Amino acid sequence: MRQLILSLFGAAAVFLAAAQPGLAAEPHRLALQITDNDADKMNAVLNLAANASRYYSSKGEQIEIEIVAFNAGLHMLREDTSPVKPRLKSFAETMSNVAFRACQNTLDGMTKREGKQPPIVANATMVPSGVVTLIELGERGWTIVRP
Repeated sequence: MRQLILSLFGAAAVFLAAAQPGLAAEPHRLALQITDNDADKMNAVLNLAANASRYYSSKGEQIEIEIVAFNAGLHMLREDTSPVKPRLKSFAETMSNVAFRACQNTLDGMTKREGKQPPIVANATMVPSGVVTLIELGERGWTIVRP
């Protein structure tokens, strides 16, 4: 009986600690999708990332953010066509919790159409497929938002 009571108290303590603001055991996880070659939508994605990061930071909590670009949204991460390149550089310097993922499938299609591989910004990481990346992040409990 004593062991059962101790186990219940232990479980209650873990539950209460996890419920306290600023004491989250795991970081929050947000995946933002960009599929449009539209500067306003790209800026909206970057604004959401910055706002979420500031919000959780102000609460003493961590958040991991992945911005996944595919289809026409890959222009956001192209060195030669990105309308938000200065902001991407700023994110690389100040927001280490934000990662940029570029779709290899889309890049392959652009390479075929343009006859050469478009350059991708230095702070982007290639993933085999943008949509598959989002599926897998969702399966691991990430919140997925498409602004």
